[in-house]
Amino acid sequence: MPITLENVAIAVRDLDATIAFFTDLGLTVLGRDEVSGEWTDTAVGLDGNHAKIAMLQTPDGNGRLELFEYLHPDAIETEPTLPNEIGMHRVAFQVDDLDESLAIAARHGCLPLRGVGTYEDIYRLTYLRGPSGIIVMLAEDLRRS
Repeated sequence: MPITLENVAIAVRDLDATIAFFTDLGLTVLGRDEVSGEWTDTAVGLDGNHAKIAMLQTPDGNGRLELFEYLHPDAIETEPTLPNEIGMHRVAFQVDDLDESLAIAARHGCLPLRGVGTYEDIYRLTYLRGPSGIIVMLAEDLRRS
């Protein structure tokens, strides 16, 4: 049976701010909607499920992020995920220019957790804390330079 990855979904505090962050990094918005009703209650498993959603896509067309902001039930705040915690870990992007991408992230108040590392002269990469505490990895492939 063939299988493909459709998207990665992330609940956020502020949909507009999160869209601004990811579109500034180069993703495009494929669409936005507000969803509720019996079908969402059933599919998601929450009674009264009501959310604003947006689907974003990477420039190559292969990666998609679904962002959603809950209107009902109320979103539950959690502690930001740490890199060594079990569960959803991070979303990673390859970028052409890591320094430029970090400057864009900084304009949104998003800074590296510690700094930029180099993996075997192959990648320069860093983890940063994005909107709603999302861990975002940005990596520049040094072999493409």
